Amino acid sequence: MLIRAGYEISLKCDNATPMMALLSVHPSRAADIRSPSPIVANHGAPMWSFADQFGNVCTRTMVPAGTLTLSTDFVIEDSGLADPVVLSAFEVPVESLPDDVLKFLLPSRYCETDRLSALAWSLFGGAPRGWARAQSIVQYVHDHITFGYEHASATRSAWDAYQQRVGVCRDFAHLAVAFCRCMNIPARYCTGYLGDISVPPVDAPMDFSAWFEAYLGDRWYTFDARHNTPRVGRILMARGRDAADVALTTTFGPSTLMGFRVFTEQV
Repeated sequence: MLIRAGYEISLKCDNATPMMALLSVHPSRAADIRSPSPIVANHGAPMWSFADQFGNVCTRTMVPAGTLTLSTDFVIEDSGLADPVVLSAFEVPVESLPDDVLKFLLPSRYCETDRLSALAWSLFGGAPRGWARAQSIVQYVHDHITFGYEHASATRSAWDAYQQRVGVCRDFAHLAVAFCRCMNIPARYCTGYLGDISVPPVDAPMDFSAWFEAYLGDRWYTFDARHNTPRVGRILMARGRDAADVALTTTFGPSTLMGFRVFTEQV
């Protein structure tokens, strides 16, 4: 399967402002890209990339005073298969986890495990260990939060999402990640493209999507608390402890979002 994807994002800065962006396809999918996929900017300032601590591609530049537009348009090959479901995947005891996985058990900016631990154990302590427990967390979060773009908030944490019971995909992911960590299941936040492929189209503007991965057995598995069903055509851009690690754009000074368009569709 071939998927065409891309975006056009415009930011306005009153003064020249440094910026960092995580808008490239994740290196784990680089071999699947079938057309050039550079980030194109409407300014002449240099742009360069580096790999952050999680292996994501970060792009840096200096935004001149005025409006900066970043865009890309590429084709990527996908297996066409839905997210795998492995009911036999088991929980790994903390003492046996790989060293580089341990950080995904710790609290983070948007995932306050200290505030949610007692609740998590009361809700999921009796669930069968392994895949079934991770899925029970996904089901609970899916049922607990009402989705709506009007509920978007850049400061809402997992605790807030639990209390307010509304949010967007990042809030579903944060609460599920926090609950998993409370139950000693390593979990990491993911962001990328997810189009309406093999599902009825949604009558709403396309956006980037957030989901999470849980470490079970000897690998990471994809879970999606917002949709709560295996999906086709995910294109990963970045992973981290939570949304603070994978912000699409970070300006080191005041900025205003002037335009935002995302597209992803089967070719």
